[in-house]
Amino acid sequence: MEAIPSDTQSAAAADGGFNVLTPEAWKAQLSHYSHVVLVANSEAVDFKRLRSELPETALYVFFNNVYKVLDEPFAGHAVLFARSGVMGANIVHRREAADVLRFFAGDDFLGVVNIRVSPEENFSEEGRFEGAETRHLDLTKMLVDLYPVGKIATSGFAVALWLAELQLPGKILLAGFSAKRSEKWKVFDVHDWTFEQIFLRLFARMGTISMMGGVDASPYAAIARRFPQVPPIEIAMTAAEVLSERLHNANSQIDRLMSVTKSIRAIEGFFRRFKPKTRKQRFLEKSKE
Repeated sequence: MEAIPSDTQSAAAADGGFNVLTPEAWKAQLSHYSHVVLVANSEAVDFKRLRSELPETALYVFFNNVYKVLDEPFAGHAVLFARSGVMGANIVHRREAADVLRFFAGDDFLGVVNIRVSPEENFSEEGRFEGAETRHLDLTKMLVDLYPVGKIATSGFAVALWLAELQLPGKILLAGFSAKRSEKWKVFDVHDWTFEQIFLRLFARMGTISMMGGVDASPYAAIARRFPQVPPIEIAMTAAEVLSERLHNANSQIDRLMSVTKSIRAIEGFFRRFKPKTRKQRFLEKSKE
C-alpha cells in the first residue's frame, strides 16, 4: 500500500501487533481516488459497464472469494477486503489466500485489509497473506448498536457504512449489491439482508452513496412519477399493504411445505450426526477446553 503520513499512522502494537490505522490515515489514502467501487461477489455485477463508465482513477474494492466475479487477473486500482471468522481470516484458514491473491499483481494493487465486524471474529497475522501488504480494520464498535441482534453484517455492508463515515471526496459506488440468491452462489441466512437493503437504499436516496441497479431500477419510483399528486407516504403504505398480503400468502405455502417435508428433514437430521466435524467445529471445541 502507499506510504501513510507519519502524523496520521497509528501504532500497530496497540492491537496485539496488528497493522491498524486511524480514520484520518485511511481518509488520506483513499482520497486519491475519484470513485471507490465496492464489488459484490454476485452475478449481478456488470464489469463491462463498470470499466467503460468509470475513469482509471477509480479504486475497486473486492471481497474474499473474488473468483466469483473475476475470470482473469484484474488490471486497475484494487484492494482486497478479507473477512475474518473465529479462526482468523476466512481465506487464510480455508487455505484460499493464494487462489484469491493470484488475481492481483502490480503496483496498482493496494494489498489486503483484514476486517472483522463481530467480537467473535479474529484477525490473521500479516504474514499469512502470501506476502501481500496487509492492514487490519476493526468495525465491531461501529456496528454494535446498529445491526439487528442475532445477525451478523455482511462485509460489503460494513465497509460501505465505514466508507460513508469517512466522508471521502470521491464517490462511493456499490455494484452487484442485490441480496438475491442465485443458482450458482448462495445467500447466507446469518445476515439481515432486508435491513441492509433498506439502509443502503436510504443512503443512496440521500446521495451518500450510489448503487448500480437497486434504487435506479426501483418500480416504486416509476409509480411515484405516474402519480405525482399522491404523497410518498401514501405510496409507501400502499406498497407495504400489498407486500404484507403477499408475505402472508407465501408463509401459508411455506407452512405446507414444512409439513410435507417433515419426514425428509428427520432423515437428513439423523444422517447429519454421522458427518465428520469441520476444522472450525474442532477449533471451537478445543478453544473451550
